[in-house]
Amino acid sequence: MRVVFAGTPEFAARALRAIAGSGDQLALVLTQPDRPAGRGMTLRPSPVKEFAEARRIPVLQPASLRDAVVQEAIRAVDAEVIVVAAYGLIVPQTVLDMPTYGCINIHASLLPRWRGAAPIQRAILAGDAETGVTIMQMDAGLDSGPVLIAEKVVIHAGDTTGSLHDRLAEVGARLIVDTLARLPLVACPQPDAGICYAPKIGKSEAAIDWGLPATQIERQVRAFNPYPGASAAFRDTTVKVWSAGLAEGWGLPGSVLAASGHGIVVACGEGALRLTEVQKAGGKRVSAADFIAGARLRVGDRWSPA
Repeated sequence: MRVVFAGTPEFAARALRAIAGSGDQLALVLTQPDRPAGRGMTLRPSPVKEFAEARRIPVLQPASLRDAVVQEAIRAVDAEVIVVAAYGLIVPQTVLDMPTYGCINIHASLLPRWRGAAPIQRAILAGDAETGVTIMQMDAGLDSGPVLIAEKVVIHAGDTTGSLHDRLAEVGARLIVDTLARLPLVACPQPDAGICYAPKIGKSEAAIDWGLPATQIERQVRAFNPYPGASAAFRDTTVKVWSAGLAEGWGLPGSVLAASGHGIVVACGEGALRLTEVQKAGGKRVSAADFIAGARLRVGDRWSPA
């Protein structure tokens, strides 16, 4: 199978590696332009670009797929299929129609639940018991195309976006290789019931509101790990909370109920949350015990929204 691959982050790179090892011919890779990253804000290639260049696969990094020159470059490779995974650019109808088997998307949810940019985070925030990977025939809508293959994945109690991402990426890589080997496949339209959307995560969503139930804040901590990190304020200093669990206790929301080597127990609107790993702005991640010692935190101290 002659393939064009379009993707950008690590989720996509895992699928690209699987396709490269399957015997299919990767004729061209599309990925987003290099972005500034790190403290020095130096330009860095995407994980997809790094892999493609290491394998000497041609790479294009257009700002848009609507450009006629870019479209001609894609058309020129005469691909049988275009595989899209977390690419981040709109694929116009002209490009969707180019390959024999169209464009196929690897999406990290069980469609039609969680269409959009942040399906992993939204599934954890919502308290979903399961999610999955859908291999979808793309159309002009937002993740609305018919389904080729789907596989469920259980969301474990302690899953963060990072841990769930890694499992879903492995499932997606396996499913896309299976899909390419079996084309053409019969596509099943998505049901009209159960459609919901997963908009991109905004940094403002990461601020902890201690008036919310502890169960909701605990999901927030897991959903925003590794990015952007659920955040609160302690003595006017922003602190990211990387690990937390439900605890016994009640009190004024934001007040410290207990502080020991087992964690910092903070009262919430309903129940309490035990913080076990935190990070002050400009500092490194530390255990709750180290934070207690460094900040001289005591029972009765108050946490507030960041």
